[in-house]
Amino acid sequence: MTEMDKTIEALTQKLDLLIATVARLAPPTVQPTDLTVADCFVWAADPGYLEPVQRVNRVDIGLIKGVDRVRDILVDNTERFAAGLPANNVLLWGARGMGKSSLVKAAHATINASGKYETPLKLIEIHREDIDTLPKLMNQLKAAPYRFVLFCDDLSFDHDDTSYKSLKAALEGGVEGRPANVIFYATSNRRHLLPRDMIDNERSTAINPSEAVEEKVSLSDRFGLWLGFHKCSQDEYLEMINGYARYHGLDGDTDALRAEALEWATTRGSRSGRVAWQFIQDLAGRLGKPLKD
Repeated sequence: MTEMDKTIEALTQKLDLLIATVARLAPPTVQPTDLTVADCFVWAADPGYLEPVQRVNRVDIGLIKGVDRVRDILVDNTERFAAGLPANNVLLWGARGMGKSSLVKAAHATINASGKYETPLKLIEIHREDIDTLPKLMNQLKAAPYRFVLFCDDLSFDHDDTSYKSLKAALEGGVEGRPANVIFYATSNRRHLLPRDMIDNERSTAINPSEAVEEKVSLSDRFGLWLGFHKCSQDEYLEMINGYARYHGLDGDTDALRAEALEWATTRGSRSGRVAWQFIQDLAGRLGKPLKD
């Protein structure tokens, strides 16, 4: 082998190594999501893929107590959307543990279980940290032959977080606007999605306080429905306990169940649907009984 041949061979090996390295650095090709494999998905913003969820963590809508009015409003809004009629984006805000996210998932399941619609309604969860990719997700969904409820749990924005502007534009303010087959549901402990001290600071330091505050609170105005969740009474809490106990076959001595449930809430310092469910899990464990799926 001549020196020239050796040089060419060495260059070829280095070129092959360079090509392989560049190929590893290139973003992977994203295959289109098969929307027929599931009714629920989670948005994986990087690389931009919908991950199917075969087993959804949710409860039967009949077990969600103490929120009858907002439950009916949410189900009605979701039904109208599934039927192709006008419907609103929804913000479910208020007390922790009162079933905001559970109600969204239960409403979705109720609509699909009714069998009224030719194509199932799809539920897609988008994580709070991926909100700035919402326009990218909507662009993928707008041509699909399904209707989608986009759901973000525990949505809120902190100081110096400007991603709320992307959400504003994606919901109503962009050139294209929200696709007709997409609606957005969010849960939050904050009615305006922004901390109160952030809003108050804008009011006190801005040259035009009213305009600064309007910029911050106008995000929640993109939601046509505001559904408030408030702390439950003792009677409502016990109704939750009794409903769970009957459903899972844990009902026995009524007085003993009541006393134990109240003691559990006292030790937790609160009453809510989440506290009621945690008590039921503890009760089932102590009784050695499994809970229904």
